[in-house]
Amino acid sequence: MKLLVTGGAGFIGSHFIRHMMKRADIQLLINLDKLTYAGHLDNLREFSSHRRYRFVRGDIANTTLVDRLIHGVDTVINFAAETHVDRSILDASPFLRTNVVGTHVLLEASRRARIKRFIHISTDEVYGSISKGSARETDPLYPASPYSASKAAADHLTLSYFHTYGLPIIITRAANNYGPYQYPEKFLPLFITHALENRPLPLYGDGLNVRDWLHVSDHCAAIELLLRRGKSGEIYNIGSERGFSNLAVAKTILGLLNKPKSLIHYVKDRPGHDRRYAMSIQKMQREFGWRPQVRFESGLKDLIGWYSDRRCWWEPILHRSKTYRRYYTRQYVRRAA
Repeated sequence: MKLLVTGGAGFIGSHFIRHMMKRADIQLLINLDKLTYAGHLDNLREFSSHRRYRFVRGDIANTTLVDRLIHGVDTVINFAAETHVDRSILDASPFLRTNVVGTHVLLEASRRARIKRFIHISTDEVYGSISKGSARETDPLYPASPYSASKAAADHLTLSYFHTYGLPIIITRAANNYGPYQYPEKFLPLFITHALENRPLPLYGDGLNVRDWLHVSDHCAAIELLLRRGKSGEIYNIGSERGFSNLAVAKTILGLLNKPKSLIHYVKDRPGHDRRYAMSIQKMQREFGWRPQVRFESGLKDLIGWYSDRRCWWEPILHRSKTYRRYYTRQYVRRAA
């Protein structure tokens, strides 16, 4: 099997590459990544001279580059995306270019090259806020942020290439991923690192927004399963079916680190903030017997240990982050925790 993995220097993509490089049937794995602020080659340093691995720095919206790389591979797995909701609210342009235009470039190149499998990595956020029950793969999409709207557009575009051209695509929609090496602007690493430094934990609104959490190792195992056994033209939800409020998670982090709850600072809610995400994973269970293996409680405890032991990895990133600086220059609306 010869793979083109886009966005492989990012959080989920790098975990997937480490996961797949253990497989003897991977003849070649090309990692195409633009190396934006969230991409780090150090995440894959052990493969830098591996004969079956090749890194290419570049943009998935670059048609010439993508056309050149795609010849000689049989599978494309598209992780490349702008993903941070706050950044999309400030400027949606990079999200449209990468998530929509870039996906189109990959689809067109894959169609011309007659790729055998195209897996597009999406998100539960395309369903929008779910007041009750759980979203199924056939439910309509109601994205609420520029980020989720760009991902929903890419989903529709990807599915159209199956119906119109017969491109063998699969779309995965995953819950919030967590695990080692996640960029520190994301919710869990941000709150963990802030707690470690005794800094305020900026909690949007009343903190009762509910999210489903999926360990990145479970996500990678599910993607490999779909790569090998998934049905073309299908969408698959990948989650844990266990929701936790942001407030409950923040309190758990502080409790595990023996930090005071007074570190929680309620801040003005962001525009269009979805209240609750929830997905059904019955399709994955029914067709493959798949269920996540890492319980959130144990996974979170391990993650706190990881960030506690690797300050040398996250401290330089966190303190030069524009998003991080913005947290401390905006006017917070604070209430007692």
